[in-house]
Formats: sequence, structure tokens, C-alpha cells
Amino acid sequence: MQLFSSTEISIPIMQILLLLLITTCALLFGKIKLALLTNYLFAFYWCFRVNFEKLGMFTPYSAFFSYFYLGFGLIFVVLIFIAFIFKTKH
Repeated sequence: MQLFSSTEISIPIMQILLLLLITTCALLFGKIKLALLTNYLFAFYWCFRVNFEKLGMFTPYSAFFSYFYLGFGLIFVVLIFIAFIFKTKH
């Protein structure tokens, strides 16, 4: 539990405002899946790129886990885009 209470994560305020703007516009136009995808991509970016050094991921296995995280995240995004393309209308 000490890890969660002592970890500091810094996210640039302009990126938070951009996320809020994109998500709000997507929700106003009724694009719920796009808003969810946007939130996922921002969280993925913040965890992997911005706060990678601060999360203490420098272990002997960090390369394996970082590539695993990156690969899993990108596969997830590709599957979401495939779902957007083959969307069925009810």
C-alpha cells in the first residue's frame, strides 16, 4: 500500500485540458465509443511515455514488461478500430 501513497504522477495540464475537450466534444456528438477510446489512449500514453521513469520500472525485466505493455495496448487499439469499421447497425 505504501507504493500507492508515495507515488507521484505528473500529467501536463494542457494534455488534461485536451483530453477534456476531445471527450466532451465526442460525448456531445453522441460518439461514446470514441470518447472511451480517447480516454484509453491518453491513459496509455501517460502511463507508458510520460511517467515511465517515475513509476520505478527499472528492473532487470523492465524491457520485457514494457514491450509486453506496449504490445498489449496496441493490439487493444487495433481491435477497437476494427470494431469501429465493422460496426453493425441495429
